[in-house]
Amino acid sequence: MNTNERDLVLRETELHPHLGGILRQAQNLPPMPVAVVHPVEKHSLSGAMAAAEHGLIIPTLVGPEFRIRAAAEEHGIDLHGIDIVNTEHSHAAAEKAVELGRALKVQALMKGALETDELLHAILHKENGLRSEQRLSHIFALDVNTYPKLLLVSDGAINIQPDLNTKKSIVINAIALANALGIDEPKVAILAAVEMVNADMPSTIDAAALCKMADRGQIKGALLDGPLAFDNAINLEAAETKGIKSKVAGDADILLAPDLEAANILAKQMIYLGNAQAAGILMGARLPVILTSRSETLFGRLVSCALGRMVAHNLFHHV
Repeated sequence: MNTNERDLVLRETELHPHLGGILRQAQNLPPMPVAVVHPVEKHSLSGAMAAAEHGLIIPTLVGPEFRIRAAAEEHGIDLHGIDIVNTEHSHAAAEKAVELGRALKVQALMKGALETDELLHAILHKENGLRSEQRLSHIFALDVNTYPKLLLVSDGAINIQPDLNTKKSIVINAIALANALGIDEPKVAILAAVEMVNADMPSTIDAAALCKMADRGQIKGALLDGPLAFDNAINLEAAETKGIKSKVAGDADILLAPDLEAANILAKQMIYLGNAQAAGILMGARLPVILTSRSETLFGRLVSCALGRMVAHNLFHHV
């Protein structure tokens, strides 16, 4: 990583103190072994190597070796001392990375230049995958300058129209991430367009059921409330104006959207109109999966690795 990139990371750390704090916290832990899946182009390869330089990961590059080395040579990326596991193609790279995860030779997977579905297919394989009792779900970690703390938004990448049981897993996964980041009792706002349960709006019924699950101990370790409209979830004055009395309203740590489209639009509005910085992680497998888009910034890739580092530390050192 060159001087300009280092300066950029430092500047982003100052501009986005919530995510910057996670990055510094993760750097205080020993680096974790990570299988980087099919890093055959500039961004995925340089992101992994930058994370290694920052003391977050010890990468094992899994994919066609000739393509990995060609990309490194083309973009001036030094691979000295880095382990490479040669595979024929991206599909085989995903399978090999999952195999390393099952054997606990790595503590996380990191998506490279392959389609998310291809990686998920290997993770979700019934016999050889990394399934757990939870459904997989993606979580955006957002540092929004107009909000006083980190905001987690889910699920904007995996579950298109989640049913009640899937939403339960999405909530549990988000709580697990919040706990790994040091938020002991996160406040979960279950979003809908209105605050009242309405039989014609299934999202409000799901919200009420999830809250009752929390009351009965089916969801633990968090405060849940919903249905809540977005304004009431993040703005106390808006909630008080509507007479909503809640420990969650106006102070949410986690926003559960009614479906993938809502979560994805919500997160990207914050990023592109609200100047938020985002990182992303996939939860619900036996290991964390560091999942970033091709357009992700270097800082975003580093913080996504930091999220994975914190989750892996929680998994392997607090069992």
